[in-house]
Amino acid sequence: MEIPIPVISLFFGIVIRMYHDDHPPPHFHAAYQGFEAFIAIATGEIIVGNLPIKATRIVRQWALDHEAELMANWRRGEALLPMELIQGADLDD
Repeated sequence: MEIPIPVISLFFGIVIRMYHDDHPPPHFHAAYQGFEAFIAIATGEIIVGNLPIKATRIVRQWALDHEAELMANWRRGEALLPMELIQGADLDD
């Protein structure tokens, strides 16, 4: 049986994932061109790992713009419920 990859958003080649029942603090995973980082939902700051500077700026602003949706998904993950897709930064106004 194949386990689906928990992608919740994709924009500018940046893949955003969130895993069910992940460890605190609330965060998501961002990957871009071989770089990976854990990003704090509350601040958009990198907790662990690294991304190129431009990708970091885009991800940080996206996280701040979508903080409520990210926290809602975090709570869904804790409850082992399906997560929802979140609009990418390429579609934000």
